Amino acid sequence: MLTSRAAAARTAAALTALGVSALGLAACSDEPDDGKTHITVTIDAGLEQEAIDAFDARVEQFEDANPDIDVETQEYTWTAGTFTAQLAGGTLPDVFTIPFTDGRGLIERGQIADISAYTADLPYRDAFNPNIAAAGEDPDGNLWAIPIAAYGQGLHYNRTLFEAAGLDPDAPPTTWAEIQTAAKAISDATGEAGYSVMTNDNTGGWILTTVVNALGGRTEDGDTATIDTPQMREALTQLQTMRWDDDSMGDTLQYDWAGINQDFASGRIGMYVSGGGNYGNLFTQNGLDPDDYGLSILPLAADANAGILGGGTLAAVSPDAEPAEQEAAVAWIDFYFMEKLTDQAAAVADAEVKAETGQPVGAPELPVFDKATYDEQQTWIAEYVNVPVEQMAPYTSQVFDQPLLTEPVSATQEVYAVLDTVVQSILTDENADIDALLETAQADAQAAMDAAA
Repeated sequence: MLTSRAAAARTAAALTALGVSALGLAACSDEPDDGKTHITVTIDAGLEQEAIDAFDARVEQFEDANPDIDVETQEYTWTAGTFTAQLAGGTLPDVFTIPFTDGRGLIERGQIADISAYTADLPYRDAFNPNIAAAGEDPDGNLWAIPIAAYGQGLHYNRTLFEAAGLDPDAPPTTWAEIQTAAKAISDATGEAGYSVMTNDNTGGWILTTVVNALGGRTEDGDTATIDTPQMREALTQLQTMRWDDDSMGDTLQYDWAGINQDFASGRIGMYVSGGGNYGNLFTQNGLDPDDYGLSILPLAADANAGILGGGTLAAVSPDAEPAEQEAAVAWIDFYFMEKLTDQAAAVADAEVKAETGQPVGAPELPVFDKATYDEQQTWIAEYVNVPVEQMAPYTSQVFDQPLLTEPVSATQEVYAVLDTVVQSILTDENADIDALLETAQADAQAAMDAAA
């Protein structure tokens, strides 16, 4: 029977639901004939050795607790283009992660495994925030993909560059006008980019949508695209001014998620917008100096519709996985991602391993359950927290009071791709016509939404 590090705290019914019989663990014909179930799970690409060591330690713990399962790892970082290619080519690992925006479409097309028979009796199945669980559910409410993390967008900033520009790193900008002013001050004083944005692989549309949401706008209204709006014009006009009038955005104008993280961690960017929980990636993959780091909430316009865009990550299973592999995969997801959120012993074990290997413990996240559960989990790991929490206080002290908005639900990635082109045009063409760009983007986004429908 499958066990887990926190099994003693679980009910017999939960253990039975996660159990795998000896017959169920029989190896598939294309796997080694060793009596084990073999699964491949993801590890982030580009990790520092300490982070790899921490991950390997958790794998060893899982295999010790589940001797009938063998875990192999595969480097993987989700991007729209590479994921589509891996999905089409059948090269995804057994367990992989996807953004909330992809969940429903993959479920409808049967492109991930239906693991609902194994998720139905997880002890925390009914504790998920319903709005978050919906990202991994089919229309009947069956959970095909497990929400493992949620985020609300934040403003990441470099405290060292702030100080060099004569700015107070403990008082980050609270309006978009202040962001513009701070960006110019940083650029003038240091020669680095005061403010940068993502532009490629659908991230340009993602961040532009974030800013539009913060100004009170939306990019869709039901089945209708709402691209050509005053809020969109305001966001693009400011971007155009910062690029061409203020010259505060540096010389690198084409960024994907990984690229902007690297340049920020290297001290080449003063501010950028991304998920509030990004500290771990910046530290483990990009060598961020913790002393440089600051995090604040996004400024919201004085508009009742203004809010921060939120999203998250789902753990899914390959549709090619056999039933025994699916069951083992759910056990891994439960062990590696979920137990540390729901069980004190597991939370402490995870924090101990990370602290011992110099990995960040205590970086901010939005809860996939509720704030009370999150707050309790934070007390469990308090003695292991090793991140600069004071430097994140402008975010953590206020983000739960900000209205959280879901990502657009219709043709999300396709509409983001349309908006990528708009952002790229603004940054590379001094004479870019915002009206013409939005007229074209409105039509293209509507066409994408109609096709998806």
